[in-house]
Amino acid sequence: MALVSQEKLNTIRTSVDIVDVISRYMPLEHKGSNYWGVCPFHQDTNPSLCVSPDKQIFTCFVCHKSGNCYDFIKDFEHVSFIESVKKVADIANIKLDVNIKTSENLKNSNLYKIYEDTEKIYQNNINNALGKEAREYLYKRDIKDYIIKEFGIGLSLKTRDVLVKSFLNKKYNIKELIDSGLVIKNEYGVVDIYTNRIMFPLWDLNGRIVGYSGRIYDTTEGAKYINSKETEIFKKGELLYNYHRSREICRQKNTVIVMEGFMDIIASYKVGVDNTVAMMGTAVTKYQASLIKRMADNIILLFDGDKAGAKATMRSIDEFLELNVTPKIVRLEDDLDPDEYIKKYGKDRFLEKINNPINIMDFKLSYLKQGKDLTSDVEKASYVNDILKQLENIKDEILIELTLKKLSNESGLDIEFLRNKIKKEEKEEEPKQVIQPTIKIDKYKKAEESLLYYMLNNTEAIKIYNEIITYMPTEKYRYLARKIDFFYKEYGNIDVSNFLDTISEEEEMKKVVGDILVQNLKDDIDKKDIISYACVIQEYNYKQAKIELEKQLHTETNVTKKALIGEKIKELGEEIRKLKVRGNE
Repeated sequence: MALVSQEKLNTIRTSVDIVDVISRYMPLEHKGSNYWGVCPFHQDTNPSLCVSPDKQIFTCFVCHKSGNCYDFIKDFEHVSFIESVKKVADIANIKLDVNIKTSENLKNSNLYKIYEDTEKIYQNNINNALGKEAREYLYKRDIKDYIIKEFGIGLSLKTRDVLVKSFLNKKYNIKELIDSGLVIKNEYGVVDIYTNRIMFPLWDLNGRIVGYSGRIYDTTEGAKYINSKETEIFKKGELLYNYHRSREICRQKNTVIVMEGFMDIIASYKVGVDNTVAMMGTAVTKYQASLIKRMADNIILLFDGDKAGAKATMRSIDEFLELNVTPKIVRLEDDLDPDEYIKKYGKDRFLEKINNPINIMDFKLSYLKQGKDLTSDVEKASYVNDILKQLENIKDEILIELTLKKLSNESGLDIEFLRNKIKKEEKEEEPKQVIQPTIKIDKYKKAEESLLYYMLNNTEAIKIYNEIITYMPTEKYRYLARKIDFFYKEYGNIDVSNFLDTISEEEEMKKVVGDILVQNLKDDIDKKDIISYACVIQEYNYKQAKIELEKQLHTETNVTKKALIGEKIKELGEEIRKLKVRGNE
């Protein structure tokens, strides 16, 4: 915070629209005066995140997460406050000279630097005379110069110590080089892992190179691909290839196509399909599914057309269903991967496939039917039971009905029987309903929350707070009221988005603000209502003071002191009466 003045923070933040900023990370739908989206900060099933363009804040009505554009980026990308400010400044094209040092960057700074240096070496290799043969190989595979440049493709040379010599000259130590996964210590000493391979860089979510996949090109000996081992900065299950390049494109198209590997991404890019990410594994992980869910409403799984691709599709569908997301499926015939498919059938047929994906149950009907003889009653029963079990996870009633009709036609079983079978299973597994007790909020707490809501939105409420109230009864609300009052006295106004900057590092207090903002209160502020809330709060304070005095009166033996206490009790009673009258005016 000390690195950037409040004035600068305000300038940067007011230079962007929070709707535009959040839309870069997740789809939003315009409803009424606000925008709504599925909250990324809890396992949301229905859009509960409200983004207010008027107040320039977001608020989740379920988990009560709240804040301005800085807070959203900070929590979404798990970066520091100053990093989020820098990201917003970049969006606004405002120059911000700050020295950002995160714990992760400090811890792994040399690993990132090693990969930066490696990128320069590999790309220099492929672009000079030594890279002629590798370039010709890529040209034959229809990977032209613009693709080589776009995807940062490079080349490792036949010499086994190119990186080692370069790194040692740059004063990296041996342990750092081994930890990077780019060199190895064996019977020949410390040598490069990658030699004589075309190098495809692998990026993290922020676009930093953290690994490589090296492919042979002038020989058939050895593994076709060698991939980087997992390191402190490269964990395959937490990354998505092409994420940093396609995130904004997927948001604009509201569709993300999930593929298996980087070559699928490159093949698709060549024919104009650029809203893609690849999982870099055998199936989508929970972490990856959560990331993909945030990118767009529509998700298409397009894996290789072979059995392994079908199996990966099946497993990945289940990961998305757990997040209440129903993806669509593209299956490529002849066991082909996207690159092979485009070469065999052409761009137009590939695009037609993407534009006409199938639903998940059509895929599962086909997948679960494989290898089964439906003329056998035993295998038919197994198939039907498999499909009915899959339908247990489907919430779309139309999809269930369509699937049951197809299953009825295939199996010869009556559709009503199949419907009843599902209902029977649901009835047996349905847990007993637990009636949650209604939590009654007393009028004093409600008055505190309501007054704070208006204090965050209007200076008149702050003035009434200062005029009537001595302090808020609830400690966390007392602290928040004082913070708001201090902000008002410092800047002469109140703006909730500005105010949130002043508590950017106070997570508990931001949660309290979120609790306050989710109240369903009218935006047009009625001064009488505000006065009424303030009077109720102060009435509580006087009542508590009166109770304490009555306790003292009960135990006091001195007649004079007893009389003084009695007089104070009488005065408090009169003040309470006045507050009730004023609050009802």
